[in-house]
Amino acid sequence: MLPDGSSAYTRDGSFQVDQNGQLVTAGGFQVQPAITIPANALSITIGRDGVVSVTQQGQAAPVQVGQLNLTTFMNDTGLESIGENLYTETQSSGAPNESTPGLNGAGLLYQGYVETSNVNVAEELVNMIQVQRAYEINSKAMSTTDQMLQKLTQL
Repeated sequence: MLPDGSSAYTRDGSFQVDQNGQLVTAGGFQVQPAITIPANALSITIGRDGVVSVTQQGQAAPVQVGQLNLTTFMNDTGLESIGENLYTETQSSGAPNESTPGLNGAGLLYQGYVETSNVNVAEELVNMIQVQRAYEINSKAMSTTDQMLQKLTQL
């Protein structure tokens, strides 16, 4: 939830616990629905179904403290980026469809897995150099052709 009370959506699952025990995004925005982690929690577990549990000192069984939901959109490319890995709903994206992970095609959650860039920088640099060289060759060929046509018209 943004400071103005509006909702924003993120794919960045690197959540943290703030000084008030609230589960927040890496940018410090509170996760909705609000999940409070007790101060005496020894560990936090997020199940594939989104159930957030904590293990507390003196208790053998984990205690459920909340539920994370996944939100899907009819057209996720229509979401508007507002920075800090946050997106807002637009007419183009359609209305948000909130689901429990594992239901309604929403997918599952995996604790400890954070999506990173899937771009290989070295490979992309090689591709860029190849494209640049192809451009230079084509540019030189066009220049040579132009010079030949100029000489031909001068004859």
